[in-house]
Amino acid sequence: MSLLDIFVSTLDVSLPVFAMVFIGIGLKRLGWIDQTFVNTASKLVFRGTLPTLIFLSLLSADLDNTFNPLLLGFFALATLLSFAASWGWAMLRVKRPLRGVYIQGAFRGNCGIVGLALAAGMYGDAGISTGSLLLGVVILSYNVLSVIALATWQPRAEGSGSGVDWHSIIRHILRNPLIISVVAATPLAMLGVELPDWAMTTGNYFASLTLPLALICIGATLSTRALRKGYRTAVSASLAKMVVIPLGATSLAWAVGFEGRELGVLFLFFASPTAAAAFVMAKAMGGDETLTANIIALTTLMASITVTAGVFILRVAGLI
Repeated sequence: MSLLDIFVSTLDVSLPVFAMVFIGIGLKRLGWIDQTFVNTASKLVFRGTLPTLIFLSLLSADLDNTFNPLLLGFFALATLLSFAASWGWAMLRVKRPLRGVYIQGAFRGNCGIVGLALAAGMYGDAGISTGSLLLGVVILSYNVLSVIALATWQPRAEGSGSGVDWHSIIRHILRNPLIISVVAATPLAMLGVELPDWAMTTGNYFASLTLPLALICIGATLSTRALRKGYRTAVSASLAKMVVIPLGATSLAWAVGFEGRELGVLFLFFASPTAAAAFVMAKAMGGDETLTANIIALTTLMASITVTAGVFILRVAGLI
């Protein structure tokens, strides 16, 4: 396969995903969709279609080939290392009130939507299955570590408490529909349980709404206006998220022996842009929401270039 063939096949993976994001931007500007639609569609994806997609993909998965405890453990460890590196850099280079937001923006990727969509585009159902198993680790680690960062560097009024309700956080994690779908589907898949054909077909119809709807919503929520309100810290966090962490984590994964589909999915997850959920959490915990919006916008725009380049390089090297 020539370099041109590899490049074209790489575009076949990345372009559909980011084209849907830009379609979302266009639809919002044309007034065809509004914030009410985005809010409703986002809830539908989070509570219904994405859990269904994860459930059905795991139920249909060959766990003998997709379930790898070492993969899950490596992702958790690499996430901790990227979190620690972001924390260290923030302490050296970022103003104290912005450190929590910087750390979250630099390590927390949108694996549940963008990462999963890219994995599906590159590896089909096998990519979704591998990605879905990783999502349990993603949801747990990202939420807990984000709260730690934001709570530690949270701006507080004099005499105020920490403002962190750990009981509520744990309750929300345990009630997360994505975690529930992983926990529910895994034992059924291990036991070889099969749903009736009509249930699988109906579920697949419903689940097929997930990726296009979610990607359109991501595009519709991007604000280029926010980028005009200061960008140096946002650029630093975005470069860490889209260049430094994917490069470091993927190199480490290759060094310890991951290759093929597993290495590819790891790269796509670590190279995903900052999650939109980071904005909600930063706002709820008193962080700088404008900086968070800047990071989300920049990383999403950068991803169309960095993800394509990364996949191309890994394919040329014959690693994925």
